[in-house]
Amino acid sequence: MARPDGRRPDQLRPVTLTRGWSTHPEGSVLVEFGATRVLCTASVTEGVPRWRKGSGLGWVTAEYAMLPRATNTRSDRESVRGKIGGRTHEISRLIGRSLRACVDLKALGENSIVLDCDVLQADGGTRTAAISGAYVALYDAVTWLAERKALAGKVEKVMHRSVSAVSVGVIGGEPMLDLCYVEDVTAEVDMNVVCTGTGDFVEVQGTGEAGVFARDQLDALLDLGVAGCLELADAQRKALSS
Repeated sequence: MARPDGRRPDQLRPVTLTRGWSTHPEGSVLVEFGATRVLCTASVTEGVPRWRKGSGLGWVTAEYAMLPRATNTRSDRESVRGKIGGRTHEISRLIGRSLRACVDLKALGENSIVLDCDVLQADGGTRTAAISGAYVALYDAVTWLAERKALAGKVEKVMHRSVSAVSVGVIGGEPMLDLCYVEDVTAEVDMNVVCTGTGDFVEVQGTGEAGVFARDQLDALLDLGVAGCLELADAQRKALSS
C-alpha cells in the first residue's frame, strides 16, 4: 500500500543528526526523523548517586519530555499538572536502559551523565529518535570527560558499542519501517526495536494493536528493524566523524 510520504515499506524517513545544537551541555544533538524533532542533551556531573558511591562504576540515566505544542493539539506541561505521566516514565526508562547498554560503566569511572530528550515536534517515533540522538550526545559528553582526563578508560573503552532504535509496524497487512504518526495510529501491529551497531538486540517492544500477529510477521518486523538500526548506526558514525 502507498505510504503518506511515498516511501518504500523498508525505507527510513530522512534522518539528520546535528551535533552541538545547544551551547551549554557537554553533548547535544538535534535529531530529526522526518518531521519528528528531538533535542538530546548530555549533562556531566562528577560523582554518582549515593547508592553507587565507592563502587568505581559510573551512571547514565535519561529523562524524556514533550513540549506542550509538539503535537497537533496542546498538552499541559506535566510539571504544571504536578504529576509525571506513566508514558513519560516508561519512555525515560527505555532510553536510559538503551544507552547503558552501550557504556562500560567501570571505564566511565564515578561520573554521572544525564540525558535529557525533549520532543520539539512529534510525528511518530519520538522515543526511537531520542535513543538514536542521545547516543551521539552521550559520545560527545564522554569525549568531553576524556579531554579533561576524568575517565577511568579511553573513550573507545567507555563507548564500546553503538545503539540506535526505530519503529516498525504492520499496516494493511504489510510490514513497514519507521512509522510516521498517521501510520502509527492505524497500525495493526506496533513495535519498537533497539539494536547495537552490529545488529544485536537491546530491547524489543511490540504489541498487536488491532488483533494478534503471526510468527512470520514478527520475523519480518525484526528484520526490518535490524536493517533500519544498521542504517541509523551508519548515520551516527558519519555524524561523529564530521
